[in-house]
Amino acid sequence: QESAVTDVEPVETLASQKREARLRKFKELHLKRNEAHRLNHQEVAEEDKKLKLPSNWEAKKARLQWELEENEKKKECAARGEDYDRVKLLEVTASDAERWQRKKKKKNPDTGFAGYAEAQLRQYQRLTKQIKPNMEAYDKQREESGEDFYPTSNTLIHGTHVPTKEGIDRMVEDVEKQIEKRSKYSRRRAYNDDADIDYINERNAKFNQKAERFYGKYTAEIKQNLERGTAV
Repeated sequence: QESAVTDVEPVETLASQKREARLRKFKELHLKRNEAHRLNHQEVAEEDKKLKLPSNWEAKKARLQWELEENEKKKECAARGEDYDRVKLLEVTASDAERWQRKKKKKNPDTGFAGYAEAQLRQYQRLTKQIKPNMEAYDKQREESGEDFYPTSNTLIHGTHVPTKEGIDRMVEDVEKQIEKRSKYSRRRAYNDDADIDYINERNAKFNQKAERFYGKYTAEIKQNLERGTAV
């Protein structure tokens, strides 16, 4: 009987060890599952944050970083009393200079007025190149806006932005420059005494000329029918 009890004790000890090993492994799997869940949630949150950003956010961020570095280099050169352009040229290799020169030659020159869409695009590109970002105002607005700084379809921000006095002054100055430049390029058109008078003022006459230029060939028959009195 004592030998039988002695044989049972090792069996129970072995079963207890197996049970503890299974529980330990189950606990490890449980911890790994929680860690995987946490990492997955973190990646989903990061991906959702990236999706809310503009499509060209990375390019804009790189551009702003480059401009900040350029400004820092300019300040350092100014503090040392050096010309930034000369210092920058010293860092350019001959191969880079040749590549930039070839790239510059490939660019199409301005061929003048080709259409209102092209002129508007050139003006937009010219105006955007003149914009210099104010990173301090950018960070301040981001802190004040909070989550609304990256708006979604459910964000209502219309009418909440108040422009600064400096921004309004820049806009007024730019509009005045555009008006001044436009006045220099305007020229007197030849007046035709025999042309039909189908306008009430100069502005209406210019509008009619544009409409005739783009849609005249489509409305010529209708106009002739109206003049003959045979229009249906």
